[in-house]
This record gives sequence, C-alpha cells and structure tokens, in this order.
Amino acid sequence: MSYCVYIHIPFCLSKCRYCSFVSFAGMGNYERKYFDVLHKEIKTFFEKNPHQKLKTLYLGGGTPSVIPVEDYKNCLELFEFEDEYEFTFEINPKTVDDVYLKNLKELGVNRLSIGIQSFDDNLLKIINRQHSSADAISCFEAARRCGFENISIDLIYGLPSQTIDILNKSLTTAISLNPEHISIYGLKIEEGCEFFKKRPEDLPSDDECADMYLEIVDKLGQNGFEQYEISNFAKPQKFSRHNMNYWKNREYLGFGLASHGYFEHNRYSHEISLEGYIKNPFPINKKLISIKERQEDEVILNLRTKDGVDLTGFKEQYHVDFLIEYKSVLEKYSEFFEVTSNKVSLTTEGFLVSNFILSEFL
Repeated sequence: MSYCVYIHIPFCLSKCRYCSFVSFAGMGNYERKYFDVLHKEIKTFFEKNPHQKLKTLYLGGGTPSVIPVEDYKNCLELFEFEDEYEFTFEINPKTVDDVYLKNLKELGVNRLSIGIQSFDDNLLKIINRQHSSADAISCFEAARRCGFENISIDLIYGLPSQTIDILNKSLTTAISLNPEHISIYGLKIEEGCEFFKKRPEDLPSDDECADMYLEIVDKLGQNGFEQYEISNFAKPQKFSRHNMNYWKNREYLGFGLASHGYFEHNRYSHEISLEGYIKNPFPINKKLISIKERQEDEVILNLRTKDGVDLTGFKEQYHVDFLIEYKSVLEKYSEFFEVTSNKVSLTTEGFLVSNFILSEFL
C-alpha cells in the first residue's frame, strides 16, 4: 500500500474573480501558524496510521508559490516517497523566478502546474490575474531552463468577452510551448466568487461554449495531446497520476484547510475558515461510504475519463452487471455512449452534457 496526498495551501497573491475555492489574499500574518498546525496534522496522522510511502503528492491552493520554498521543508520531512513518485506543485507565473524554481527542484518537485488561464492580456485583466501573457511564457521557459520535464498548463474557456478566435490564439500559444499536459476547464460561476455577486454581461452562450470545447478537443488532438478526462489532455505517458487516482475512485489523504480525503472507506473534510483550522487542524466531517455509494462514485468518476467503466472489473468489485443495472440510463442517452465488449465510456459529445447524464446514475 502507498498513499496519494493532497495538501491545500490557502494563500494567494490576489483573488481571481471566478475563484470560489477557499483561499485568501493578504493573510500573510497567518502563514507561520498555518504551517505549524499543518505539520501537527500530518504528524498526528502518521502516529496513528501505517507510515506508508507516497506515490503522489499534490500541493494546490490557493497559490502554493506565494510561500517561500524553505517553509515547506518541515512538513515534507514527514513523508517518504516511492522511487517513481509524482510531486506536483501549483505555481502562478507572477510569483516565481529561476531561484524559486531551482529550489522547488531541490525540494523534490518533479511536476509543475502553471495557472495561466489565458494568453490574452485583456482577459487576464478581466478575471483579475496579476500576470501577463509574456509573464506566463517567461515562467514556462524558466521552468524548462531549471530542468522541469513534466509541466502542465491550466486554461479556462467560456470567459467574459472570449470568442473562439481568442481561445484559438491561446491554444496556439500553449501548443507552441510544448507542455506535457494541458488542463482546460469551462468557466463555472459558483457562490463565493466575485462573478457570482456581479455576473458578467458578456459571457459566451452555451452554444458558443460547446463550440469552444469541440475546438479544444480537435485542436489538441491534432497536436499530439490525448484527451484522457473531460478537461484534461496529455502527451503519451504524461497523464496526471494523482488525478487519475481520484477518477479511479481510489483512496487519498487530504491535509490542510478545506481539504477532503477518502481513507478506509471514509470520506472526510476539514474546517473552511482559517482561524477554525488553526484551532482544530483535524477532519471535522467524516462519513463511512456504503458499498452502494462506492459503486455510484465509481461510475461517476470513471465516466469522466476516456477509459470509462471497465465492465469486468466493475462486476468483480461490486457483483453487479453494469449493462443491466444502468440499462435505462444507457438507453436514454445511447447517442452519447460508446459501448464495447468490456467498456462503457462517454463520447466527446457526451462529455459536453456529462453533468446531466452522470446525475442520473445516482
């Protein structure tokens, strides 16, 4: 057995207008306290549970790169890694330089996720990103210069005033940089973000967003990127191992404010207020997941991927014939499913309406 671990770093340079994640700008006076209690949480877990090695570690946020690299060492010393581990670290182009990137490399980070969102300077201002397109390109080049051979770029489509031509320019720039991985998400305006309080008037229509998505799939596919999940594209052998663990419905550990975990068939979560987490850095909500719930989770998570549901493996795991159990849903949305002798998966068009389809499996 080995662990997959996510650590949430809630501090940011500034709050993006689309962001509803639990993160805070201008809270630097809490950083030392936060890392002290984070260390306490991780250490306590390993005192109570087997000290297995890590196969993946993902530091996300927030913006982990607003924190000095030195501040991570105390927590990371609590972990041991497998020989072939994946250690992903999220960075903002405005917060790193060659020295910072070299220090990350020395820390053991071997995969970077760069939050770029767009290569259009006007769009970057609209969503309150602090970097420019030039900053993003320079950051990527610096990462290569510092020896990173596994880099992911984050982009967003469906942004205010974004057209398919503007999107295409960002895609062209991203492809020209030749990253190993591209994550590209449709804009979601959820409670807690600035756009939710004041919705932009110039959002692309649903049809325009659908056209953008199909353009993304087509253009990235033509340039050597395999779509392995609804929003994720990678060069061969460069899938995110950490995220694949989620989509395969495997267990993982979550540490830090607002993080979630799935361990020993229990799903758990932490405090979402900074002061609340500092007072109690341990899971506050814990729920034992029944066999039926695990089965439903497996279906929904597996169907987010191009691999879909393995029919043989599903039957061995849950003693249920998938094709019989979910016959009504499969028939209702037959045009959006691809069914083979041992696999059921969504088509590209099925990914577009996946929220509607997946909800019917519950």
